[in-house]
Amino acid sequence: MAEITISREDWERLKLKVKRKYRELSEEDLAYTPGEEEKLIQHLMARLRRNREYVVFTLKKGLANIDTNIL
Repeated sequence: MAEITISREDWERLKLKVKRKYRELSEEDLAYTPGEEEKLIQHLMARLRRNREYVVFTLKKGLANIDTNIL
């Protein structure tokens, strides 16, 4: 079960931050359907070659500062 919940509106903003930080990610890598947070986390873990804690921390940090450019 995913530790976070991401709405469609928040994902559009968060996706820009993630894409800015990890330029190697494609639009397909950042495809997300609300309610499928676990699938997103697993995919980012594989693509970024990072552990679960890092990916979840990064997403939570971006959501906490959703109105800024900080990730």
